[in-house]
Amino acid sequence: MRIFAYCRVSTTEQTTENQILAIRNAGYDIPDTRVVQEQVSGGVPAMHREGFKSLVQHKLESGDMLVVLKLDRLGRDNIDVQQTIEMLIQKGVRVVSLDLPIPDLSSAEGKLMLRMFSAFAEFEKDRIRERTQEGLRRAKAQGVKLGRPEATDTTAAVQRCKAEGLSQSKAAERLGMGIATIKRHWNKSDA
Repeated sequence: MRIFAYCRVSTTEQTTENQILAIRNAGYDIPDTRVVQEQVSGGVPAMHREGFKSLVQHKLESGDMLVVLKLDRLGRDNIDVQQTIEMLIQKGVRVVSLDLPIPDLSSAEGKLMLRMFSAFAEFEKDRIRERTQEGLRRAKAQGVKLGRPEATDTTAAVQRCKAEGLSQSKAAERLGMGIATIKRHWNKSDA
């Protein structure tokens, strides 16, 4: 069985060295040629990351094992992480995440644990959404004006250009704004 490691960091200030070291210290003797490292946000779906996509499409085969230090190295989006793991399992690849009590996500227990984590994450996301909506309703009830402040200076500047007889494109050029912004403010009255 061939073992691969996938190590990801989000910013250029970070390095994957600690992840590689921790995986090797956990007993996985993985040669450098089988360690895929990349610097990309976990918000980017797994199969849209060049390093991960290449690993899946060109290196991993049935019977191989993929090891990650933490589940969040595969991604932040629960649905994407689950789909990625399911796709790897369908391909015949064992998926191991060292931060979980049952690291082998390909096992029945691992799949169950992953589903439970997903359910808790969805529950928490729903609770955050509910608290946010409650907070917005409370703020509105207290008279707080929500949303982006009105761009009265922009409207005034656009209206001055219009009054001078400039076209929308000339106004955009003079003010250094996009034509869409000019059009939004073209027929508004000064505030």
